[in-house]
Amino acid sequence: MLILFVAGITMIAKSQSLDKPVYSPYTKGIEDSILHINIRPISVFSRQSYKKHFGQKYWRLVKKVKKVYPYAKKASELLESYDSLYTSTQDKKIRKKYIKQIEKKLFMRYGPELKKLSITEGRILIKLIDRQTGETSYELIRAFNGGFSAFMWQGVARLFGNNLKNEYNAEEEDKLIERIIFLIDVGIY
Repeated sequence: MLILFVAGITMIAKSQSLDKPVYSPYTKGIEDSILHINIRPISVFSRQSYKKHFGQKYWRLVKKVKKVYPYAKKASELLESYDSLYTSTQDKKIRKKYIKQIEKKLFMRYGPELKKLSITEGRILIKLIDRQTGETSYELIRAFNGGFSAFMWQGVARLFGNNLKNEYNAEEEDKLIERIIFLIDVGIY
């Protein structure tokens, strides 16, 4: 009976995807055999003592992060794909033409959706772009379009109460956002 149980566990584990446990051979003890299973680590969060209004704020933040997080991931993917083509040429005219084509395509595809974001969602998106790419939005604009364009976009952002130079700080200021992103990636939210 025990052999069927162990065989059943082995079959279930083999049918799972990348997160399957790794079975190592039986460890021979003095009087007994022990099955050793490596499992993936889990994260444990402390219980938060939410007041009613803080709970509502938290769930609003969850909703906003869930809305803008895919855009930040997409920005990271697009940056990786466009960066290699952009840096492959040294001719400034070709680079400028290439950037104009990319901007036109991106504004047509994502412009209407991004215009519908609230100011708070835009602020979260700016921080998540920094989290995903490792560079602030200001630095990205400056690298691809130049300092004057970055200065102008920073001015527009400041009119709406945002700052393109905001950096993502997962340890202090953006701790809740980091927790929400983790729970999104795990599949809980």
